[in-house]
Amino acid sequence: MYTITDLYDLSHTLAGEYLSCFTYPWEALSGLADCIRALGASLDSDYLPFAPEVWVHKTAHVAPTASITGPCIIGPDTEVRHCAFIRGSALVGGGCVVGNSVELKNVILFDNVQTPHYNYVGDSILGYKSHMGAGSITSNVKSDKTHVVVTDGAERLDTGRKKVGAMLGDFVEVGCNSVLNPGAVIGDGCIINTCASVDHDCVLEDFVHIAVGAHVAGTVSVGAGTWIGAGATVSNNLQICGSCMIGAGAVVIKSITESGTYVGVPAEKIK
Repeated sequence: MYTITDLYDLSHTLAGEYLSCFTYPWEALSGLADCIRALGASLDSDYLPFAPEVWVHKTAHVAPTASITGPCIIGPDTEVRHCAFIRGSALVGGGCVVGNSVELKNVILFDNVQTPHYNYVGDSILGYKSHMGAGSITSNVKSDKTHVVVTDGAERLDTGRKKVGAMLGDFVEVGCNSVLNPGAVIGDGCIINTCASVDHDCVLEDFVHIAVGAHVAGTVSVGAGTWIGAGATVSNNLQICGSCMIGAGAVVIKSITESGTYVGVPAEKIK
């Protein structure tokens, strides 16, 4: 199971010391509001009071139509654009973009994160230089309202929370109108392409590529470097090993334990 140190370079957030106290990233969500309050009280004069329990760096730009509720910290050179809605418990790093009509709640955005257009990011952590395309969201509650249980192969960890969004590692790209469902853990350098979806409690290891319109169903783990082609489907409760290629339109209905190329309905290995 990916830990905080597996996913994040902690030098790129004011919350580095706080995060280092935990093993898994979702463990940091419950105390995030108090962490931001403590950090805010210790900030230097470059951070200016904006509203109760809201600290904004003097080089940041906040649109007059943005709504920010504390506790919240906005880092240097960050843009908070027209009609952004920050609902509290948000630690936004330096060089970030919180775009028009974006909603944030109980989140950490590492430095240089971009959420530029119509995104919802709740109960989530977005790593250094991660980017969410227009309309992409993190869903943070399962339809049955049960605890989010993150699954990585045979390992299942109950988060103890009904609300857990997505944990994005560093340099993750999420394409336009894609959905990351509750408990999705996305490793460094992954690409979730346009209109793709990663369902609840999934773990994608580093440098996985989910192509346009592909769907990874719930409680699936995908090994490092695997490519899932356009329009492909990976059924729920499966394990896909690393360095695989799943062909466009393929339907995977059983776990894959040997690297190779898999195509067809149902998907079978061809090389």
